[in-house]
Amino acid sequence: MRKKYKAAVGILGAVLFLLAILGGSLYAIRAHKTDHEKVAAAKHDLRGLTIDEQVEEILSSMSVTERIGQMVMVGIPGRTLDDDARYVLHQFHYGGIILFDRNLDSEEQTRRLISDIQSHADEELPLFIAIDEEGGAVVRGESFIPAPPAAQEVGQEGAAAAERFAASVAGDLMSLGINVNFAPVADVGAPDGRSYSTDPHEVLACVRAAGNGYRSAGMIYALKHFPGIGRGTVDSHEEISSIEAGEEELQKTDLVPFRGMIEETGGGKDLDYMVMVGHLQYPALDGENPASLSRPIVTDLLRSELGYEGLVITDDLEMGAVANHLTFRAAGQRAVEAGADIVLVCHELAHAEDAYMGIYDAVQSGQISEERINESVRRIIRAKLTHGLTDFILSAIP
Repeated sequence: MRKKYKAAVGILGAVLFLLAILGGSLYAIRAHKTDHEKVAAAKHDLRGLTIDEQVEEILSSMSVTERIGQMVMVGIPGRTLDDDARYVLHQFHYGGIILFDRNLDSEEQTRRLISDIQSHADEELPLFIAIDEEGGAVVRGESFIPAPPAAQEVGQEGAAAAERFAASVAGDLMSLGINVNFAPVADVGAPDGRSYSTDPHEVLACVRAAGNGYRSAGMIYALKHFPGIGRGTVDSHEEISSIEAGEEELQKTDLVPFRGMIEETGGGKDLDYMVMVGHLQYPALDGENPASLSRPIVTDLLRSELGYEGLVITDDLEMGAVANHLTFRAAGQRAVEAGADIVLVCHELAHAEDAYMGIYDAVQSGQISEERINESVRRIIRAKLTHGLTDFILSAIP
């Protein structure tokens, strides 16, 4: 009798265990479906609104932590989305991911990784998925992404070649799900073949043409590295370098491609491109800070004097020019105070978290106002809406 009782209890326990598993699975499926329905409903609701109304509707639905997350772009380890990466996407609501060779193995694997990344985005907004595909020495995924020539080679062929290669690169990248390319280089006379020319007007012609190529394909691109690193004598990955040219000389040369593009694109208000700010120091413009952390350079020069209205992103804050001198918390805070919309942290998730927390703590203490955060997030939302990135979110959810 006791054996039968034990057997009955065992069977009952097994049944209850199975029901619990099934119930949990059904709940997860139902929750996943509900999330999908919420996103679909939100997107449907936005369709009747103007772009300005859509931006404000999305902004108002976001918490401060979600807004700050949109201002951070990070690198992740590996070729699959591991538990740590999933956790930070949910915990910190990051607005973008940058990919490197460590993330790329094949077309199929890259598409799967990007789909997985987008499906784990918490927000109505999908993520910027970025890459450095300049050409020459700076390329990624060479085994399956056709590599363009170095900018110097392209510049020797002329502007038509710059447009052709940019359009081709954009098509290759967008077919994988990558929506931002950190190119073209707008620096004058940068080493290692990274510049189109030593003549600023030839650089402008090629940058303009490359921009047309990216724009025709619908890809967001980036002009880098403001206000120009062609004169640099030290690799900013290793340490800071000081550019001793006077302001007049910088205006006549280094700034020409940036100023020309900003003028010709109506201040970049269509958000077709970002401007990436480098980490070199320019005593003629700011005697204390590297460009990426300089309000006189980012806000006074780039925004006010040149009239740029688009997205500003820092170069990688893990580079020695910044990381050797500041904590990541301080660097994140100071980049936003300078005027950056997005801070870039390419390698270590712990460093990205520190940069995020630096911004968050500054907002909580009142050192950075919520309106300053909103100013950047409005641009980010508008860029994602106007370039159709929101379409990813529905296709990414199974």
